[in-house]
Amino acid sequence: MKKTKKSEEKTPNLPLFKIHWEEPDVKSVENVLRRGTFWADGPEIREFEKDLSSYTGRKYCLAFNSGTSALHTLLLAHDLKDKEVIVQSFTFVSTANAVVLAGGRPVFAEVEEETFGLDAEDVKQRITPRTKAIILMHYGGCVSRDTRKIKELTDKHNLILIEDAAESLGAQAHGIKAGNFGQSAILSFCQNKTVATGEGGAIITDDELVYNKAKLLRSHGRLEENPGDYFSKIDELDYIDIGYNYRMPTICAALGISQLKNLEKVIKLRQSRSAKYSEELKKLKQSNTLKQLKHIRAPIIPEGHNHVFQMYPLLLDSEKARNALQKYLQKKGIMSKVYFSPVHLTTYYQREFGCRKGDLPKTEDLSGRLLVPSFYPDMTDNDIKYVIGAIREFYEQQGDSND
Repeated sequence: MKKTKKSEEKTPNLPLFKIHWEEPDVKSVENVLRRGTFWADGPEIREFEKDLSSYTGRKYCLAFNSGTSALHTLLLAHDLKDKEVIVQSFTFVSTANAVVLAGGRPVFAEVEEETFGLDAEDVKQRITPRTKAIILMHYGGCVSRDTRKIKELTDKHNLILIEDAAESLGAQAHGIKAGNFGQSAILSFCQNKTVATGEGGAIITDDELVYNKAKLLRSHGRLEENPGDYFSKIDELDYIDIGYNYRMPTICAALGISQLKNLEKVIKLRQSRSAKYSEELKKLKQSNTLKQLKHIRAPIIPEGHNHVFQMYPLLLDSEKARNALQKYLQKKGIMSKVYFSPVHLTTYYQREFGCRKGDLPKTEDLSGRLLVPSFYPDMTDNDIKYVIGAIREFYEQQGDSND
């Protein structure tokens, strides 16, 4: 029996992301494996740190096993115990958790609706004599819109500015790369980032004292005069502080070296895919009279910014429509994610810090309307058209019932 065209068609299975990798990535890992030694604390770690330092323009770099451990260590190195640290609630929970783990108290502030970074005007109202630092998170591949205003506030009040650049390696604003606006910054190399090592992170800074403190904390408080001391010398090393095992595995560092070489290529691919998304979305809005479709907003690129599009967030007209659309996309084989639900509304922060719904109305509204659909560097034009087509189908089925 001859199959019809319809029966031959298969619903695409589009994941939230796919990692861009090339054969040199495989070879870099293979080389470490075949060497049969120094799978931990190998020379590739120092090489990766040197490459990151060179790329970001920061004097010092330390690699970690995750962006979270890097941020925790950095906050400890900056000595924020018993101090208030202003953070946004619209972020991954680790941004706030790291403050608590370092003995500080997170103070949640609102975000602005263009790049979803801290709103400088709201931050200004939350600075108190107990405030010691501000953590500025660059969301989704774009340097936060109010970065320069936040920097002015930290300079005026003698505060530490720390950048959570986990999602924005390679992004720039007015010629300055993410991670270069504050005293220190952290990066992440989790699998959905612009440079991916599976898990991994880094601290970048120009502060030698912070660097040396973080270096001790990363490896049990152990004093190492030269890299590789522990496995290559018979002398007993001294432990001069309390610390953690936050070291990056050598295999991850080797992969990071290889991935970093392709960063600019990957950024161009991401920018190309985002442009295609925006083009198809614009066509859809121009060709359809449904009011809700007119309300869908593509990512905004502020003037003077180089957006690297770690993801492609859509801002919809209502939380009800967002939730229904997410379920519809899932039925169509398209993964999507809410990045991010407000941290202050999680059970822990409500229980331990007394946070409540309504504390940050702007954050809660924006978070309720954002949806990140499938997006990655090697996405095809047809993949993107399929996602936009599914969005069109959803709204046409809904009509204007949610207005």
